Amino acid sequence: MKSSQSLIRRTFVIVAAWLFLFTSLGWGTTPMIAIIPQPVNMTVGEGVFTLAPDTVIVSREDTNDLAHYLKEVLASSTGYPLEIRKTQKDSHCIILSLNSDLEHLGTEGYLLKVTPDQVRLEAPRNEGIFYGIMTLWQLLPAEIFQQTRVEGITWQMPCVAIEDYPRFRWRGMHLDTARHFMPKEFVKKYIGLLALHKMNVFHWHLTEDQGWRIEIKKYPRLTEVGAWRKETLVGHILKKPRKFDRTRHGGFYSQADIREIVEYARRRYVTIVPEIEMPGHAQAAIAAYPELGNTGEQLEVWTTWGVNENIFNPNESTILFLQDVLSEVLELFPGEFIHIGGDEALKNQWEQSSQVQARIKELGLKDEHELQSYFIKRMDTFLRAKGRRLIGWDEILEGGLAPGATVMSWRGETGGIAAAQAGHDVVMAPMTHTYFDHYQGNPENEPPAIGGLLPLEKVYEFNPVPSGLTPEQARHILGAQGQVWTEYLPNPDKVEYMAFPRVCALAEVVWTPLEKKSYENFRQNRLPTHLQRLKILNVNYRPLD
Repeated sequence: MKSSQSLIRRTFVIVAAWLFLFTSLGWGTTPMIAIIPQPVNMTVGEGVFTLAPDTVIVSREDTNDLAHYLKEVLASSTGYPLEIRKTQKDSHCIILSLNSDLEHLGTEGYLLKVTPDQVRLEAPRNEGIFYGIMTLWQLLPAEIFQQTRVEGITWQMPCVAIEDYPRFRWRGMHLDTARHFMPKEFVKKYIGLLALHKMNVFHWHLTEDQGWRIEIKKYPRLTEVGAWRKETLVGHILKKPRKFDRTRHGGFYSQADIREIVEYARRRYVTIVPEIEMPGHAQAAIAAYPELGNTGEQLEVWTTWGVNENIFNPNESTILFLQDVLSEVLELFPGEFIHIGGDEALKNQWEQSSQVQARIKELGLKDEHELQSYFIKRMDTFLRAKGRRLIGWDEILEGGLAPGATVMSWRGETGGIAAAQAGHDVVMAPMTHTYFDHYQGNPENEPPAIGGLLPLEKVYEFNPVPSGLTPEQARHILGAQGQVWTEYLPNPDKVEYMAFPRVCALAEVVWTPLEKKSYENFRQNRLPTHLQRLKILNVNYRPLD
């Protein structure tokens, strides 16, 4: 009898423990809670709010655009009319409200409270309302992400109280559309996915040796010639002998395309940072306008990968040409930052050119590194006069950094540390943790990639603030971003496979407080549900191991 009672007691304890676990994770009678990135603070209450045909969105004029956006994202799958009203007439509603008393949450923070009767979303700014909507979207069943009406679903969200705000101001993803051109609709889809993950910067790599992708009206040959290459390398660059596909590849974004994409991003609180590479990675531009080069030779748009010697010459006419280009870029992109590249600029042609050597002497410079610094400083002065800020890869530190320049540190943390210690703003983008063109697992089981290994857990463990910085220096770390270079990614499906779910992990790195992060919670409890959403959104993500 004693042993039977003991067994009953043990069984009771085990069942009680499981019930507690189900309740705490939002299982059982409460819908699963799987928000990515993890909110700063969340308390789970009892019960659910059920979205119904008579649910009303309450919004004043200052949040009206966001109310219509919320209506769009909910109505497509539910089919509910979701009327928008300025005043609350009944209890079953979703209320959007700006509240200046919440300034302590910063420009992007929000409060979200869900009760059985209503959903209340408050924030000091519209950005916070938008991110609250992204959270609200994830509180509903995954089918809410369908773009067409879904029958037979009870649209419930758990009762929660959430206080949330980002850890970093710069939460970005990069996309190289120069090595391989990507269609306009995919660029918009990519931006939409960033917004879903509360990322707010899209770094758009538009020019390269292999293609110039942005229409510049003053210099039409940049796209007439520079946007097209006659063929593309087949297989990895290290494989010999090299083979080519003998297929013309190219494309570019018209200025109308770019305005459409910029507006799409603006509505989702994503700022686009365009990158116009200089002085290196310039062969496509030099192929279009040979006078921009150093040899006078008529080049073709490059058909292979890597780093080559063809860089812009440092003549005054070339600097003015590129400033003309930037003038049109500034008209298209209203964001604060313009990326000028600055990486991997081999100096061989400058060293061998008597004209360039005379230029170095004329300017009173020490060497070719100082000449590149002079080149970058001219762009910095130009952009600052237009009210913008220059950002470049960490090579712009070499030869002396322009006073207002921001550094994107890709060759590890060293460049970022040096820039922060010198009082410059920094975006951390080290290839050790943020290069999503690297393999995600055993190369034998993965599609072709450039090399390296960056599994999901390593992305998640990244801390953008390097150790050893003082609190004042650490304030110069604006945030971090992931990189998707496309040498071996010829189409959107390949890009999505390499980007997701690593974007999900990085989103949590740049949003969630360090002490709130847990890889086990992310990987086991939340990511599987989130991948269901990505599947519904037709994202070709890499399956979990």
